Amino acid sequence: MVDGLFDTKELTDDARAFDPSAPLAERMRPRTIEEFVGQEHVVGAGRMLDAAVRGEGTQSLILWGPPGTGKTTLARLIAQRSARRFVPFSAVLAGIKEIRDLMASSEAYKRRTGRGTLLFVDEIHRFNKAQQDAFLPFVERGDILLIGATTENPSFEVNGALLSRVRTVILQPLAPTELARILRHALADAERGLRGRVRAADETLVRIAHACDGDARRALTLLETAAGLLPDGAEIDGGVLERALQRKVLLYDKSGDQHYDLISALHKSVRNSDADAALYWLARMMAAGEDGLYLARRMVRMASEDIGLADPFALRIALDTMEAFERLGYPEGKVHLAQAAVYLARAKKSNALYVALGAAEEDVERTSADPVPLHLRNAPTRLMKEAGYGEGYRYAHDDPKAKDEMVCMPPSLADRKYFAPKKDAEPRG
Repeated sequence: MVDGLFDTKELTDDARAFDPSAPLAERMRPRTIEEFVGQEHVVGAGRMLDAAVRGEGTQSLILWGPPGTGKTTLARLIAQRSARRFVPFSAVLAGIKEIRDLMASSEAYKRRTGRGTLLFVDEIHRFNKAQQDAFLPFVERGDILLIGATTENPSFEVNGALLSRVRTVILQPLAPTELARILRHALADAERGLRGRVRAADETLVRIAHACDGDARRALTLLETAAGLLPDGAEIDGGVLERALQRKVLLYDKSGDQHYDLISALHKSVRNSDADAALYWLARMMAAGEDGLYLARRMVRMASEDIGLADPFALRIALDTMEAFERLGYPEGKVHLAQAAVYLARAKKSNALYVALGAAEEDVERTSADPVPLHLRNAPTRLMKEAGYGEGYRYAHDDPKAKDEMVCMPPSLADRKYFAPKKDAEPRG
């Protein structure tokens, strides 16, 4: 049936009949949970969405994740197994009137049939507070099971009243191996895919995956574009990918030698105070699709390993960069990564702290675990005081000589020195 503006047919295989003219990404949309790839942390036996994908879910959901990670597909699969009527709803096109009309329709449908409505709201973050509030009584009564999809952080974009009534499920970008599996299936699928019309080596599929940042829709679209440039029986190679992307495709394996070689080059360029080289290697890794948060985490490490107390502010810069990138992602966050790399490269360098920690760890490993000297122990009870705990301790704020005269190391290491800062290296101009 159709209620007003909204197509309210139940979601069945007939309702989603195969359309051979649809884009490859739509044709290859999983039809069953068994075909669904990725998000293993929430999909599967005993996982957060286990009951929902079996059609037994009773709690409304917000699916939060980047584009192409399966939000719409999961909503459809949940609806497919549910006894509820499925209604897709776009936050881009609808206003408060349409929401009220739909809520009234859902209430009437439940009275008439005894069945609830599964309402899928794409881009739910686009609704304002009043629009979101319109869902509240219907979600509470169970007239609708709401599944909202968003690429934005619900903490900021969905009001608290609605958030308290739903369960937020975080979806992750698909791994390159997962994307390659999807692409391999699309190449060979004789019903909905490319039917083996063109070929592609596993290495090529991995390169497509790396170029698409965990987005299955982008990956399938790129595969379809590349296949459209070739005659039947031909092979998709690096040259074809460059034409399809309209940019250079870098050979890069996020888990192999290229990954480790390039991050090594970036780290050593920063250590050597070479800002230009640091920018180059950073740009290489970003262009190849390296995870920006991985790059930010490595720079946090550099800030303490190679700069340390020569410029303690470097650590703050690196941490702020990681937070900024986490909020913005690519492409806006690239400039923050570049700023951090140049700052770290130009900062004064000292590895004294890093070396000191290593020496202390080595002593911990090779020596016996000596008891804490009695004068350094707290004595909260009379028995402990009588045992000599705290006896001889000198409060350095009131007793300046304590700094030189009171020993804080265990007796076996009394003269051991770890931290020996050298003259800090000057940064390049």
